[in-house]
Amino acid sequence: MQHISTLTWVATVGLILALLAVDLILAAARPHKVGFGEATAWSVFYIAVAVAFGVWFTVQYGSESGTEYFAGYLVEKSLSVDNLFVFVIIMGTFAVPEKHQHKVLTFGIILALVMRAIFIALGAALLSLFSFVFLLFGLLLIYTAVQLFKHRDEDPDVENNIVIRSARRLLPVTDDYVGGRLTTRIDGRRMVTPLFVVLIAIGSIDLLFALDSIPAVFGVTEQPYIVFTANAFALLGLRALYFLVQGLLDRLVYLSTGLALVLAFIGAKLILHWAHVDIDPRVPEISTPLSLTVIITVLVVVTVASLIKTRRDPSAKAHPGSLQGQRPDSTEDTPPPR
Repeated sequence: MQHISTLTWVATVGLILALLAVDLILAAARPHKVGFGEATAWSVFYIAVAVAFGVWFTVQYGSESGTEYFAGYLVEKSLSVDNLFVFVIIMGTFAVPEKHQHKVLTFGIILALVMRAIFIALGAALLSLFSFVFLLFGLLLIYTAVQLFKHRDEDPDVENNIVIRSARRLLPVTDDYVGGRLTTRIDGRRMVTPLFVVLIAIGSIDLLFALDSIPAVFGVTEQPYIVFTANAFALLGLRALYFLVQGLLDRLVYLSTGLALVLAFIGAKLILHWAHVDIDPRVPEISTPLSLTVIITVLVVVTVASLIKTRRDPSAKAHPGSLQGQRPDSTEDTPPPR
């Protein structure tokens, strides 16, 4: 395992915080509808930053570490696209005005980074102390893959999320967004706006995605620095990517299937690693270059197959998939946010 100096950690976190600060300043100072040209420019910029970092990391720490970074980045980037599906559903469910979506996405990215940093620290500590955690992570990913595949044609039931239901029941919510504020005072009474409830929804979804994505990237590398940077650079471009591909997400009809395959593959890789370490060193392991090849192949195949499918059948529509079946009453009409 490569030793990453404290200075490198500080410089990397400083770079990520600087990029986040730019997003925050843009979101707070100039609320506006993000156009295609602006979204394209920012998407290219963030991908270029991620690739440039990967090249520097490869030169500095060797091809093996560089390969692990790019494999981890691809895993997290593909999972973040699925995350975008859910963001689209949340924005539509709560009818978030376009000029405020920028703020919601920036908050979601920051919260996702914080949660992932916590889980990365916990995961790294557990893996260093108990090798059987590889087995637990592997089983978790395989279970997630099976559930995602079973419910690949469903959408998450945002309205029936227990956190959202509780927030609506316990908090006084205004009828409109009140200029994008989180709270306001009406007739002397402090109330939250629907934007506050949206941020709660985003936060609960971020937590669920963190629980899946961290074991997945630990299946590619055991280095916390690579896990953190792969997550950070994949998430930083999420805001721009949302506005860029918002109209194209519906065409990725096989994305959930592809993600299920990737998660199952990484889960098997983790279990084999555990068996190799704890059971018998003769048990074969899956190399990082092979992992990278499999991940790229799956993502390319599902993307091409999705585009062919939607071209032949324009009515076909993609879904982000769900980790549990819809409740019997989940299709009933639910009241809009108060």
